[in-house]
Formats: sequence, C-alpha cells, structure tokens
Amino acid sequence: MDGLADKIVLVTGGNSGIGAAIAGEFAKRRCRVVITARNATKLRTAADKMAQDGALIRSLVCDITRRERVRRLRDSIQELWGDVQILINNAGVARAVSFADMSDETWDQTLDTNLTGAYNCCKAFLPPMAVANWGRIINIASTAAKVGYSHVSAYTASKHGLLGLTRSLALEAARSGITVNAICPGYVDDERTRENARLMAEKTGTSVEDILRLFAASAPQNRLIAAEEVAELACLIASSAMSGMTGQAINVDGGAVMI
Repeated sequence: MDGLADKIVLVTGGNSGIGAAIAGEFAKRRCRVVITARNATKLRTAADKMAQDGALIRSLVCDITRRERVRRLRDSIQELWGDVQILINNAGVARAVSFADMSDETWDQTLDTNLTGAYNCCKAFLPPMAVANWGRIINIASTAAKVGYSHVSAYTASKHGLLGLTRSLALEAARSGITVNAICPGYVDDERTRENARLMAEKTGTSVEDILRLFAASAPQNRLIAAEEVAELACLIASSAMSGMTGQAINVDGGAVMI
C-alpha cells in the first residue's frame, strides 16, 4: 500500500459498517482520517474506539445532503490538517420496500443521500485535488449499481446513478492525477443488511436467519461479505500501485454478479 502514510482521508458514513471498517483500515496505514455522519453520539463513539488503537482520527458531524454543511466540513478539515486527498463516499441509506408501498419521502431521502450527497462531496473536495495534481475518489456503490433488485428500486436507482457519476468524473479528472473508482459490494454482514433482513422477515413471515441465508445463497461462495474485505480493497485502490486504474467498478460479492 505504497504512498498512503500521512494522507488525509475523509470517510462519509464512517461511524459504522463498511465506513467504520474503511476508516480503521486507512488509520492502520498511518493516514490521517476524518469520519463524518449525522449522528454525533455514534460518530464520537466510533472515533474513540478507533483512537484506542493509536489511530490519528477525528470525527466531524455533517449532513452531506446539505451543500453548505459539506463546504463547512471542507473548511474545517483544511484548518485541521489540510486538503482532503482521499475521499470515500460511503454514506448511504437502503430501505427494503416494494415500489407500490414506497413513499415519496423514501425515494427523495435515498437519492439525496446516496447520489446527491456524493455529488456534494465531490464538488467540494475534487477541486483541491486537481490543484495538487493528486487525489483519490472511491465511491461505495453496490452490485445494485449494475443489476436490478426487487424491493429496493430507490436504492438501485441511486447506485446506478452513482456509477454513472464515477465514470464521468474519471474521464474529466484523468489528466489531473486523480483517479475515480467505485467498489460494488454484495450483501455485507453489517447492520444495514440485518435491518433489511428483519424487515423482509416481517413481510414474509419467515425468520431473520432464513432471510440472511437467502442473501448468502445468492452468491456462489454462499456467504455474506465482511466489511473488512471492502476496506482492504479501498486501501489498495487508493495506493500508488493502482495509479493507472480509474473509472472502474469492482465487485466484492462472492461471485454473485459477474459484470
């Protein structure tokens, strides 16, 4: 993982699940890591836990759907350490509900967070990367960015959009020393997957364990993905070893989606 030490990393949605795993992995590689989310208590708890292992990590509350707050976040990080060099757009929401039953509010919140939130962060943090002629943007998408899934139409639409944003930004930033890539996890063994399993179990009258087994069986490896697997890939993509890779969407899904 050459070239990561002392890099300034921002992980949105960094208080749990994939985001916390990614933040912890970069911190192990001696990066300076900022995690952000909307819940101040959970954010502080996550940062304190990582700091116990000697990580250089800070928590800053931000609602990434609000552009002015993202700009204030950028300014706060600049005052603290300098310009963000590695941006991990991980914050996201995923609610399992049929299209017929889905509220307009669920649609709006999902698109605002998963797609517009990533746009807001790219808009704020990409320009300084261009000035420095170096940067990494890694968007945490999903296999739902490549194929459709039932009962998550808003999530699927948002992740398809995020993949389109990834590819377009990769082209525009290609000669600026910036790479823009996406990671597309399958079913991850985290809080979000378990919550959706609970909701589906309630709807279908089955158990959470049965739903989780169904999720795992969707992959040839017949298992859920560990958040740490996604985190290690993020560090690899950000390293100097992957300077020639941009505009790509890498699946981590146990072989479930082979495109």
